Amino acid sequence: MFMRTFIAASSMAVLSTAAYAGCGISSGSVRIAGSDFPAIQAVSGAAAACDGGGVSVTVDLNKDHKDRQVAALTANPAEFTSSIVANSTLVALMNDGLARPLDDLVAKHGGSLAKSQLVSVDGKIMAVAFMANAQHLFYRKDILDAAGVGVPSTYEEVLAAAKAIKDKGLMEYPLAGTYMSGWNLGEEFVNMYLGHGGSFFEAGSAAPAVNNAKGVATLNMMKALTEYMNPDFLTHDSNAVQAEWEAGNVAMTNLWGSRAGAVTDGEGSTAEIEANTMFASAPTVAGGSTPASTLWWDGFTVAQNISDEDAEATFQAMMAGVSLDMAKANADKANWLIDGATPQPAGVGVVATARNGAAPYPMLPYMGTMHGAIGAEISDFLQGNESAEQALADIEAAYTAAAKEKGFL
Repeated sequence: MFMRTFIAASSMAVLSTAAYAGCGISSGSVRIAGSDFPAIQAVSGAAAACDGGGVSVTVDLNKDHKDRQVAALTANPAEFTSSIVANSTLVALMNDGLARPLDDLVAKHGGSLAKSQLVSVDGKIMAVAFMANAQHLFYRKDILDAAGVGVPSTYEEVLAAAKAIKDKGLMEYPLAGTYMSGWNLGEEFVNMYLGHGGSFFEAGSAAPAVNNAKGVATLNMMKALTEYMNPDFLTHDSNAVQAEWEAGNVAMTNLWGSRAGAVTDGEGSTAEIEANTMFASAPTVAGGSTPASTLWWDGFTVAQNISDEDAEATFQAMMAGVSLDMAKANADKANWLIDGATPQPAGVGVVATARNGAAPYPMLPYMGTMHGAIGAEISDFLQGNESAEQALADIEAAYTAAAKEKGFL
């Protein structure tokens, strides 16, 4: 799987060629590139089946795709007409103007796309997402039932449920979170801040903008949640939270969807715990309607440095690649965002979080610097050693210093 592969329609057997041959495309050259793993193999294979009837479709999958895509799309004409990307790798293409806006193509050929699939940046559709991962609610049905509470849909309800569980002596620490200092803790803040409707930067600028009322509310909610967590919460990453869950020590957590299969796979836990492990959308917070989570997706782009004919042919072929038929034939390969696809039992939380409008992780070149500053600067607040306002000021100061060093400010 990790060797360079070059795939033409004749060598793909993901779906029946008869179902897609030509795909109604009269002419053009489609050259698809992406990383080499099963979900992308399925999507590109369905697109490659469009080969014929006047259009040529080839696929090049490579484990080093993210490192070669900028050079490949900088050529004129671009080596590939579509690069399959993720949140972070789209940024690299956009920084150099190598991905074209898709609004016109979506309007003409994208009628079957769900709103959650349209990745917009600065008001323009820049990619079409087809699969996702996100942090979402894991809960123990038996524990919630014993506490007499329903499935929380807001973080205020999470706190109320945790109090009920603790007050009834069912669990000492009913909550867990990936609060390990550093990237994990930064991601928890990012999720909660977006749930509060916050913006990380001043409009049209790399200047920081987190030291505000929404930032304070975010930190206060995070601290309130930690009061129901193991006191060692600053050491807990996904592995630690999974272990706590499988040991039966936790009733609720907002954990990565990619862990859902691992906690229900018949290994590492008990049949009782697994039978009562359920998944739901990430909760909202502070009266908002957007889940306090971020959507991490894979999707396709269309290259800028190609002819309009090839761009349209590429979009049409990729629409065949992300069709409902493809998703049904490969249901076990991803948490598909494709409208009509039935989520896997372990994928319902990710899909629900996406359909409820979770925002994609911010796709800005300086967001990584902001994320790092957040992860490094809020531990003292959570431990009661400084105020929320001071923690936010520390974030902005650390970010500003690093952003100036990197040339963002």
